Amino acid sequence: MRLLIDEDVDVRVIRVLKRLGHEAKRVPSGTTNGAVIALARRERCVLVTRDADFTNLRLYPLSGSPGVIHLAIHPPWLEKIVPPLTRLLGSVATSQFIGAVFILEETGYHQLP
Repeated sequence: MRLLIDEDVDVRVIRVLKRLGHEAKRVPSGTTNGAVIALARRERCVLVTRDADFTNLRLYPLSGSPGVIHLAIHPPWLEKIVPPLTRLLGSVATSQFIGAVFILEETGYHQLP
């Protein structure tokens, strides 16, 4: 899967995702939210972010979007993020992320309607 990792996510997640066989790259530092979602669309990457703004479908409609994974895990330590993220990516087909927002918590995930 192609993943775009927002700058608010621990950079070490990229290395873990690559080891799992995913394509993962970081959002350039200082990129505005509008430019982040545009980059995800242009490069056809699912956005992985801690920024809850991306769950607001009025601000960031998902039509044409490869999808968003919102990490609602606090504190956002790598060892707390990796297991649920790995489970999500292993249990949801790539096609299911298109135009969808998944909220990821330590105990599981749910999809916004």
